[in-house]
Amino acid sequence: MSVLFLFLEYIGLIYFILKDVIKSSIKLDFPIEYIPYYIIHLGYNALFIVVLTITFSGMVISLELAREAVRYGVADMVGGGVAVAMAREFGPMLSAIVIIGRSGAAIAAEISTMNATDQIDALKTMGANISSYLITPRLIALIISQPIITLISIISGTAGGYFMANIYAGISYKVYTSSIERILEPYDIYSGLLKSVVFAIAIVLICSIEGIKSSKNSAGVGIATTKAVMYSIIMIFILNFALSYLLFAR
Repeated sequence: MSVLFLFLEYIGLIYFILKDVIKSSIKLDFPIEYIPYYIIHLGYNALFIVVLTITFSGMVISLELAREAVRYGVADMVGGGVAVAMAREFGPMLSAIVIIGRSGAAIAAEISTMNATDQIDALKTMGANISSYLITPRLIALIISQPIITLISIISGTAGGYFMANIYAGISYKVYTSSIERILEPYDIYSGLLKSVVFAIAIVLICSIEGIKSSKNSAGVGIATTKAVMYSIIMIFILNFALSYLLFAR
C-alpha cells in the first residue's frame, strides 16, 4: 500500500511540475538566457560519449547480423537491419541512457546541492517559481538537443555497422547503402526522434524531482543522484516499450 501511495505521490509531483513548466514556457516566464548554456552543458558536452557508445553498439549489431546473413545468403539485408535497429530502438534508447548517466546525474546533483545549501529556499523567499526557474530551461534545452544527439547517434551507429559488415563479411558500401534505401523508412527515423523527445522530458522531470526532494546534507546529494539515475533508466525502458508498441505494433 505504501508503495502505491509513493507512486501516486510521484505521479502527482510530475503532473504539477509539468503543468508549471508548460505554463511558464507559454508565457516565456523563465530565464531564457540559460537555455544556450544548458544546451551545451547537458547536450553538446555529452555528444562524444554518446557517439562513441552508439558506434560500437552498431558494430556489435552488424557483427551478429552479418554472421547470420552470410550463413543464410541474405548479406544484402545487413545495412537495412542495422539502420532500422538504430533508428527505432538503439539510437534513441542508448543515447537516452548515456544522457542519464552524464547529464541527468548532473541535473540531480546540481539541484540537490542547491537544496542542501538553502539556495532553493532563498529562491522561494524571493518569490521565484522553482519549476520555472530551475526546470523549464533545462527541459527546453534537452528537448532541443536530445533529438539532434539521437539523429547523430543513428548515423554513427549505422556507419559503425558498415565498418564491421565490410571487415567481417566483405559487404561493400554500395550493397550496404542500397539495403538501407530499401528497408529504412522516414517513419522509422521520425518515430525514433519522437521517442527522444519523450525520453528527454522524463529525464529532466525525474532528475529534477529527486534533486528537489533530497535531504539537506551532503549524503542527500549522493542519494538523490543515485535515485535519479536509477528511476530514469527504469522509466526509459518502460517508455521505450510503450512507445514501440504504439508506434510499431502494426
